[in-house]
Parts: sequence; C-alpha cells; structure tokens
Amino acid sequence: MVITRILTLVAVVTLAVGPAHAQISGNVIKIGVLNDQSRLYADLTGQGSVVAARMAVEDSGGKVAGAAVEVIFADHQDKPDVGASIVRQWIDRDGVDVIVDVPTSSVALAVSGVVREKNKVFLVSGAASSDLTGKACSPNTVHWTYDTWALANGTGNAVVKAGGDTWFFLTADYAFGHALERDVTNVVKANGGKVLGGVRHPLETADFSSFLLQAQGSKAKIIGLANAGGDTRNSIKQAGEFGIVKGGQKLAGLLVFIADVHALGLQTAQGLQLTESFYWDLNDQTRAWSKRFAQKHKGAMPTMIHAGVYSAVLHYLKAITQTKSDADGMAVVAKMKELPTDDPLFGKGTVRADGRKIHPMYLFEVKPPADSKGPWDYYKLVREIPAAEAFRPIDKGDCPLVK
Repeated sequence: MVITRILTLVAVVTLAVGPAHAQISGNVIKIGVLNDQSRLYADLTGQGSVVAARMAVEDSGGKVAGAAVEVIFADHQDKPDVGASIVRQWIDRDGVDVIVDVPTSSVALAVSGVVREKNKVFLVSGAASSDLTGKACSPNTVHWTYDTWALANGTGNAVVKAGGDTWFFLTADYAFGHALERDVTNVVKANGGKVLGGVRHPLETADFSSFLLQAQGSKAKIIGLANAGGDTRNSIKQAGEFGIVKGGQKLAGLLVFIADVHALGLQTAQGLQLTESFYWDLNDQTRAWSKRFAQKHKGAMPTMIHAGVYSAVLHYLKAITQTKSDADGMAVVAKMKELPTDDPLFGKGTVRADGRKIHPMYLFEVKPPADSKGPWDYYKLVREIPAAEAFRPIDKGDCPLVK
C-alpha cells in the first residue's frame, strides 16, 4: 500500500514536470541550413546563412523549451533531386525539425513538398519564386525575405515609371527565372509598357555573348536580367564589354545582392537600381548586428538572405517556446502566423495565412565610387516600399490556404 502510494506520487510529479521539454524530440531542436555552399549562389547564402542561424540560436539563449538547439548544414548543389534527398535523410534519420534558407526556387519547391509530407517546418529565405505563397503554398512553409512579385513591384515598377517602357529579358531557365520574368512582365504591361522578346539561358552560364547580341538587336530600352548571383555578374560584366549601356540600352538587375555589388565593384555597378528587404547600414540596429555578423564571417557584410535566415529562425524558436513541441510542424507554423514578428533587422511584421512574411522593401541605387565613404558603403535609398504595398495581395496568389 505504501509502495503503491509512493509510485503514484512519483508518477504525478513526473507528469507535472515532464511536459516542459518532453515534446522536444530527443531533447534537441535541429535546424538544417540547406543551400549552395560551392557554386554561383555560395556567397549570397552559403556559410553566411549558417552563421546567421547560429546567431539566432545564440540570441535565443542557446536553449529553447528546455532543449538544446543544434545547427547543421548541407550543399544542395542547386539540384532539386539532391535537395529533396538530403531533406528526407535529415528528417528520417537525423531528426531535423526545420529546414532553412534553400536558394534556387526549383529546389525550394521540391523541398516544400517533402517537408509537408513529413509535417516539419520550412523557412525559405534564399528562394524567390512567388509561387511558394501562391499556387504551391503549404501550411508547413513560411516565405520570409523577398519574392519575385516584390522584386517586380520594386525594381520593375521604378524602371518602367522612369521611362523604360520596352523590355527584353535574359532569363535563367528554371523556376526562379520564369517566375521573375512573369511577374515583371505583368508590371511592365500594367504600366503601358511592352515586352519585345527574351531569351533563356542555362544556370551557371559563363558566356553570355549570343544572348546579349539578341538583346542588343531587339532595340529594347531595358534589358531585364531575370537571373542571380554569378549569372547576373557575368551578364553585367559582358554587357559592359559589348558596349550595350554606351549604346543607349539600360540594364535592369532584377535580383542583385550586396555581395554582387562587392564582387563587381562600384565602377561597374554604379547606377544600378535594385530592390532588397535589408541593408546593413539602414539604422543603428542593422549596423550593430551586421558588424557582429561580419566578425564571424571573414569581414563580409550580410546579404538580405542572411538577414532573413536570422530573423526567420529567431521567430521559429519563439514559436517553439510557445508550443513547447517540435512534433507537429503545421502547428508550429500556425503559431508563427499567430505571433507578431519583431526583430532588430526587419522590425515589426506578420506572417500571413499564405505563409508570406510581411515587412517593408527598399528600392536602392548603387553609389558611384566618389560617393562611397568606406568599405561596403554601396547603396543610397531611393524609396521605402511600405509593407502593405511590398508584397502581392493575399487574394491574388491562388493559394489554397486562403479562404
């Protein structure tokens, strides 16, 4: 009788204290940063995203809901099959709870399907296709940093309104490029402009000469670069060699990062207009965080993708603190949508029902060398695009989650 009472008391005490972290599988929250570690997007994402995720863990106190937090990473090589295979292994064998970053939209779309099937969480920072919160939206996916609709609304809109009313596209031939060309085309036509043609190029193209000759022959005022990373840099460099800008045509870099400007140099990149959701020199908070990041990342300032990884992971860990469980990915994402977002890089915001994170975007222009006051001082602000205008209206994306 006494022994029975003692056992009952032990059971009651266990139940009382157990749930604090009993729902965290293995008492470890595992974050998998999946991106390009070695190819044309490596400096836009790569190890910088790993650094950013670890900074978010550090700023969350290192433990969440009583459990340790671990960050691992892998290279998807910009291949959907490789990315999907890594994610399956991470979830089935390694106990990974959340997949983060994933540039290359074709990879992100494949990963989103696997994550939904396994009921985990996917925080997109690197991929751009607006389909991730449109026809391909998922209750397990949050699209954080930017997307093709926002880029079109920012850079595309500004260029057309400044007189660039005829376009020719150089487009990366995969999901991201197709989505960006589509969304910018819609903006051009809505503003009374015309698309005179376009050409699609393979990912990681070294020689753009034949594509640039077609663009030059089109006589379009604007050559829209619907590509990114090394492809954008090669396009811009070779356009300069062909004398395209001197001939009167202008380039519109539809997705340009600060790492691209750094690689190109201000002499080459000056005058480019671009749309970003983050710049290290926006305010005191972004400067302080970016200097911490640079100390951990060989002196390089963060791209908006790195900032998005930090912000998304921070909010995910806040949601886990509330749910006290990593078991049900859909429930964690629902909590992320319920909680307002607030961090030093993006300020206050929300996550919509379609998984779209809402915050302002910014239209910048690259400074001429004479205006730069020091390393990484590259942008001047042209316009802040308010959060309410920055992203596609929720009822226009055909997301099945939106009632």
